[in-house]
Amino acid sequence: MRDLDQKYMKAAIKEAEKAYNLDEVPIGCVIVREGKIIARGYNRRNTDKNTLAHAELTAIKKASRKCGDWRLEDCTMYVTLEPCQMCAGAIVQSRMQKVVIAAMNPKAGCAGSVLNLLQMPGFNHQVEIETGVLQEECAAMLSRFFAELREKKKKNL
Repeated sequence: MRDLDQKYMKAAIKEAEKAYNLDEVPIGCVIVREGKIIARGYNRRNTDKNTLAHAELTAIKKASRKCGDWRLEDCTMYVTLEPCQMCAGAIVQSRMQKVVIAAMNPKAGCAGSVLNLLQMPGFNHQVEIETGVLQEECAAMLSRFFAELREKKKKNL
């Protein structure tokens, strides 16, 4: 299964690269159903001037359209960075079966770092979580992005 997880995470990384090329925080996501990628998304908050333009929400919307249902019970999400509280809530609401996460987000992650909204016992649905798939690659891309951002800010001062 690890090989398949890496294959799909590489597809999520390609989505994150699209965000990177737009000067967006490089977060990418794919949703897989029955061994096929059915939806893709990448961060576009600044580009779209929209708080909701996160990779996960874009992919969930596309997957729901493709499946013809808001319930994504037989789907797995691959995402390059641990989901925030908004995305984690949407993942639970979508009844996603599993989320595979590359890099954790100790400052804002809600799949185990700050909170674990994906596995709250009081909710009517819990999501299986797997972490660390291609973690180094995704963490390096995020570090590079933020280092470049700090350099740009220094030059503009």
